[in-house]
Amino acid sequence: MKILIADDEYMSLHLLRATLERAGYEVVAVDNGVAAAEILCRAEGPRLALLDWMMPQMDGPSVCREVRQKRNQQYVHIVLLTSKNSTQEIVAGLESGADDYLVKPFNPDELKARLRTGLRILQLEDSLVEARENMRYQATHDSLTTLFNRGIIMELLTKELTRSTRERDCTMLLLGDLDHFKQINDTRGHVVGDEVLREVARRLVGSVRSYDYVGRYGGEEFLIVLNNCDPEGVMARAEEVRMAIGRAPVAASTGPVPITMSFGVLMSRDWPALPADELLCKVDAALYEAKNDGRNCCRLAKPAAREAAVHTMELRRAHL
Repeated sequence: MKILIADDEYMSLHLLRATLERAGYEVVAVDNGVAAAEILCRAEGPRLALLDWMMPQMDGPSVCREVRQKRNQQYVHIVLLTSKNSTQEIVAGLESGADDYLVKPFNPDELKARLRTGLRILQLEDSLVEARENMRYQATHDSLTTLFNRGIIMELLTKELTRSTRERDCTMLLLGDLDHFKQINDTRGHVVGDEVLREVARRLVGSVRSYDYVGRYGGEEFLIVLNNCDPEGVMARAEEVRMAIGRAPVAASTGPVPITMSFGVLMSRDWPALPADELLCKVDAALYEAKNDGRNCCRLAKPAAREAAVHTMELRRAHL
């Protein structure tokens, strides 16, 4: 574990460094408070610190306050070393942001014990942060495919539509549905079906740019949000994604599974005033058209075909 020590007395700094290196610490030593604050405020700076109270330019409590104000990522456990032992002074040191203190001259074994306490606190913080991030990930991602879940992909779509309207560019929506997926589940089993869904997710992510969004919309349906698209190349781009899905069978546990996907395609600039949920109705109608035209193809939602889209949705509801 890396630890910073700050003391303006050369002999004290030398002895402290030797003690900590023998205990297995990687020591960063400085002789003033300004240098200590600068190092501790770095994102990659040490997370353990021993600060002498009295130092030139900036004393220990001032370093504590600086670190607490500026380093808001990983927590730094700070121990003040002081010859002051009145209750008032100790309280002042702790209120400055220090986590612990030692009165000089101190026992080396007590010092190491207090640092071990600091390490346990940091480990607990790391565990809590990891647990929080895991919960956040689970709340925003589909557990099977690891893609964004429906709620998050719709939230991202809404934000992207707001941005594209403000900046007057074009966002492209692709709503894809695996062809004959029920047949895969019925003949190969749901385990193979899950393998297919995971591979489809991997191929979709691999077919778009790092700043595009891919989410599992539901079942075997996937929603892709492509940012800053050239309207002239929308269908060519959709075909690239479609071919990326069907280029090769999925190597499932029971053998290769051929797959294809149908896509509804939509350009946001064709309906600049519609919210995300209404755009999803438009692109869903285009997807149904692709299914009705033989599957494994892309169909573009067109504003001129508004009445036809409504009719298509009514037919679809009638068949449910």
